[in-house]
Amino acid sequence: MAETDTDTGSGPSAPDRRGRRLPRLLHPVAWWIWALALATAVSRTNNPLLLLLVLAVLGYVVTVRRTEAPWARGFHYYLYLALIVIAVRVVFRAVFGTGITPDDHFLFSLPTVPTPDWYAGIRIGGPVSLEALLSAATEGLRLACMLCCIGAANTLANPKRALRILPGALYELGVAVTVSISVAPQLVQSVRRVHRARRLRAGRAKGLRALRGIVVPVLEDALERSLRLAAAMDSRGYGRAGSATRASRRVTGVLMLLGMCGLCAGAYGLLDATAPRLLGLPAMAVGAVLCVAGLRLGGRRVTRTVYRPDPWRLPEWAVAGCGVLSAVLLFSGAGFDPAELNPSLYPLGWPSLPLVPAAAVLLAGAAGFLAPPPAPPAPAAESPSPARRAGTAPRAAARRTEDAL
Repeated sequence: MAETDTDTGSGPSAPDRRGRRLPRLLHPVAWWIWALALATAVSRTNNPLLLLLVLAVLGYVVTVRRTEAPWARGFHYYLYLALIVIAVRVVFRAVFGTGITPDDHFLFSLPTVPTPDWYAGIRIGGPVSLEALLSAATEGLRLACMLCCIGAANTLANPKRALRILPGALYELGVAVTVSISVAPQLVQSVRRVHRARRLRAGRAKGLRALRGIVVPVLEDALERSLRLAAAMDSRGYGRAGSATRASRRVTGVLMLLGMCGLCAGAYGLLDATAPRLLGLPAMAVGAVLCVAGLRLGGRRVTRTVYRPDPWRLPEWAVAGCGVLSAVLLFSGAGFDPAELNPSLYPLGWPSLPLVPAAAVLLAGAAGFLAPPPAPPAPAAESPSPARRAGTAPRAAARRTEDAL
C-alpha cells in the first residue's frame, strides 16, 4: 500500500472538487516581500490614521494566516514592544525638549537641569507642549508600525525556510541572518514553555522574584537550541570549502567588490542630479552584472541539496504584489496631495484620511484572503508497525534536520 505524506507544508494549493483551496504554507520570501514593502510604505507617511490602519491590516493578516507553530504565536509581543517604543519616544521628547512657541498649547513644565557650555543646544527639562508630545507619539507610531511589519513577517513565515533560496556563495551570510532573525521567535517559544512549566509546578513568585526562575531556563534552552542547530548544520556539510581553487576564490572576491562599488556609484548617480550620466543606470547595470557573475562563480564551490522545495505559484505572486503595489502607490503620489501623508500640527486639528493611500493600505490587507489557508497540525496517528517505522525513519530524520535548519 502506498504511503501518503501528511505534511502539506510545501504541497500544492490547487482547489479540491468543491472549489476550495487546499491548505499549505506560503513561500516565506513572499511574506517577507509583502512585509518589507508595507514597511517601506509606512516610512512614507506620518499620518496617524494611516498608521493605525496599517496596524489593523497587519493584525487581520496575521490572525487569518498564521499557523499553529509555537514560533507563530508571538505577534502580540511585537505589539507590546511597539507600545514601549512609542512611550520611550514621548518621554524623550518631553525630557529633551526644544522649547515651545507662542502657538503651542502649554501642558506642564519639568524641572530644568543646567548643562555645561560644551553641551549647548541641548535642554533638559522645561515646558512641554501638546504639539511636541503629539509629534513624538506620531513619530514613535511610525517606527512601531515598521517594527510590527517585521514581526508579522516573523510570525507568518518560517525564516529558516528562506535559507534554501539563497545563492550558494551567500550561504554563510544566509546562515547568520537566519539565526539572527529567528532569535525572537525562539525566545518567545522558550518563555511560553517556561511559564507553562512554572504554572504546572504551582510557582507563586511574581515580578522580580520570578525573574531568576525564568531567565536561567530560557538561557539554558537557547544554548541547547544553538548546540542542536550547530550539530544539524555540521551534518549537512556547512562550512566545507568545496573544490574551488584559491584563484577562483580571489576572482569571486574581486567580482563581488567591483560589483558592489558599481551599485553604490549607480545609486549615487541616480540620487544626485549633477552627477555624470555614466554614474546612473549604466554603473548600476554593470555592478549588477558583476555581482551576478561573482555569485554564480562562488556558488560552484558549494554543493547543496533541497528536500521538498517550497513552490512559488500564483498566491505567492499575489501576496508579494499586494505589498509592492501598496508601496508604489504611496511613493508615486498619484491621485492625492502628498502633503496629506504628513499632516501639520499647526494649527492643531484632526488629520484627514486620504482615500488613495487608505485604499493602498487596504490593498496590502488583501493578502489575508489571497494567500492559501495555513496547513493544520497533523493529527496523532496510530503506532505504526516495525516495518513501517523502518521505512519512514530516514524521511522523518531528514524532515527533523530540515526543520532544525
